Amino acid sequence: MEKQPKLTAKDQFKVFKRLMRYTIPHKVSITIALSLLILTITGSIVGPLIIQSFIDNNLTPLYFPKNEVMTLALVYIGLQVFIVTVSYFQLLRFQDISLKIIQQMRIDVFTKVHGLGMRYFDRTPAGSIVSRVTNDTESIKEMFTSVVVTFLQAILVLIGVFIALFSLDVKLTFASMLLLPLFLTIIIVYRRYSADFYQDLRERLSQLNAKIAESLSGMGMVQAFRQEERLAKEFDNINEGHYRAGMRNIKFDSVLLGPFIDLLYALAIVCVLGYFGFMSLDSAVEVGIIYAFTTLIGRLFQPVQQVMQRLSIFQQALVSASRVFKLMDDPDMEPAQKETVNKEIPKGTIEFKDVTFSYDGKNDVLKNISFTANAGETVALVGHTGSGKSSIINLLMRFYEYNKGEILIDGVSLKDLPKEELRKKIGLVLQDPFLFYGDIESNIRLHNKEMSSEEVRAAAEFVQANEFIEKLPDKYAQKVTERGSTFSSGQRQLVAFARTIATNPKILVLDEATANIDTETEVAIQASLEKMRKGRTTIAIAHRLSTIQDAELILVLHQGEIVERGNHQHLLAQKGLYYMMYQLQNGIMDDAI
Repeated sequence: MEKQPKLTAKDQFKVFKRLMRYTIPHKVSITIALSLLILTITGSIVGPLIIQSFIDNNLTPLYFPKNEVMTLALVYIGLQVFIVTVSYFQLLRFQDISLKIIQQMRIDVFTKVHGLGMRYFDRTPAGSIVSRVTNDTESIKEMFTSVVVTFLQAILVLIGVFIALFSLDVKLTFASMLLLPLFLTIIIVYRRYSADFYQDLRERLSQLNAKIAESLSGMGMVQAFRQEERLAKEFDNINEGHYRAGMRNIKFDSVLLGPFIDLLYALAIVCVLGYFGFMSLDSAVEVGIIYAFTTLIGRLFQPVQQVMQRLSIFQQALVSASRVFKLMDDPDMEPAQKETVNKEIPKGTIEFKDVTFSYDGKNDVLKNISFTANAGETVALVGHTGSGKSSIINLLMRFYEYNKGEILIDGVSLKDLPKEELRKKIGLVLQDPFLFYGDIESNIRLHNKEMSSEEVRAAAEFVQANEFIEKLPDKYAQKVTERGSTFSSGQRQLVAFARTIATNPKILVLDEATANIDTETEVAIQASLEKMRKGRTTIAIAHRLSTIQDAELILVLHQGEIVERGNHQHLLAQKGLYYMMYQLQNGIMDDAI
């Protein structure tokens, strides 16, 4: 699996700045939330001062000023109610902002994924992508919901507490400020080492997701070939690595964050009490000031300790954000179309001119491919596995960019046609059709609101899918589970045919469309295929040569090159590669093979 480079302090700062850009649309809400936070902190600082005033001014033997005490009590209780109420709305506001930010980020990531080119998916496991869209963004959400708020609260509390401390004792407050460099030192040390730890942890979690996704998607093969034990061991190894990485983080956090801050707090309290103890040798010390000072020191350490505890979440979030931004910044997008207007596909004539293509930029899988498929004609691609048939389809569908040669449709470069026009006028049927969650009708309609239910049924009848659909308990409302696993291969393929014909394309692309259909079903849909191809240009990949004997042009590919071309009878007469393939498929073994 691809490993990310180490995150430097500069990289982390850039990631944090980029995360903060997501807060810009929420400036008004953030201002309101900060105002509420300031009110909450002010109230929490004023509270100890009220109690200090009560202790020093009203807690005197044989003296009980009832009115003053009641006033202080009411003010203190009212202050606490005010703090609780404002805190609720402040937390609610910050949570709302955080969730909206993550909502937008997930939309951005999801949109980016759908715009990536096929090359990205060729090299990146699906589980790793899922991990970035879900787990990593969830980690970022934790930063916005707790860490940022805690950091802001800590800063405001530090300012407020030091103002209150200065009002009580200037010298001791200056001495207390010596703790700040210690806090900064801990933060710097923690940031330096924890980033690597958390990056390793996130990558191992991504590996876990990738292994789970692979096992689930190939569960049939896993059970059929008894691979459960092997995959369990592989998963256990990855899981053990994730456990070790997690324990390393926990040990590091446990040593540096909680106990160290607790120790500093204990030392600070000892110093404060010692200071007032020495002062009492010369003059009386007001008890209220001691209470206020120790309480405010506690209030000072409380947000600092919370910040230290959340540093781990902050580091995880930065690592996760760097992974998410790496995906969002990936330049390997789907091939871009030039900005053109009024470019259409009126007929569907396809022309390949000396097209050469490579997936990795080194090894050519297509070499100088040239052919023409006139409007309404069927061109069949045959050849052994790896000969380049699917690569021709991939280029025609604009799944990959080509750099050498030219592909024209109705005389217009494929690169100049609008993407919407291409997707509208080219219908694709794959060997293993993909069905979405939903029902039969939604899988044919593909949520096209302009398509009526009558048109959906007409498309199904056209490809003879209506016969099996009407036998289902809920007919066109029959539920479809993941990938249509409850339907047979033939039924899924018939739905895919109906889906394609419903869009009325000018060009049909059939990628071994009848390979997974049983003989009886194949015979039933051959007539439908003939009707589908009528008036449409068809590019068909076929392993069963019997299904493309009526094609106007058959291209025989071998190692990325067209080695033979012609119709069925012409190629048989040549007695070349096509002839040998035909003989083998029909079980005829003679001297010509």
